[in-house]
Amino acid sequence: MKQLTFQELQSYLALKYKEGRSSSALFMKLVEEMGEVAEVLNQLEGRKANEGNTSLEKELVDVIHYAVAIASINGIDLTNAIFNKDKQAAMKYHQSPNLEEFLAGENE
Repeated sequence: MKQLTFQELQSYLALKYKEGRSSSALFMKLVEEMGEVAEVLNQLEGRKANEGNTSLEKELVDVIHYAVAIASINGIDLTNAIFNKDKQAAMKYHQSPNLEEFLAGENE
C-alpha cells in the first residue's frame, strides 16, 4: 500500500472541500466524530454496553480527516506546524529527542 504524507492528504482534502464546507461546519463534524470515538472507547473499556458495530480505527480516521480538512482549507501546512509545535513542547518539557531529531536518527 502506498504511504501517505500530510501534504498529499492536505492537497486532496483542499480539493475535496474547496467549494464546500466552512471551517465551522468541518469543526462540527470533527466534534461529532470525537463523540463517536468517546462512545467506542466507553464500549471497549466496559463503561457502556458494546453494540457490536464499534470501530475505533474508523472513528479515529474520521477525526483525522476533519482535523486535516480544517487545516487544509485554512492554508495551514501541518508538516511544518507539527515540527514547530513538537520542538516547542520538547524544549518546554525538557524532552529529547524531539521529532526532527528522532526522524534524523539521533535517538539511537
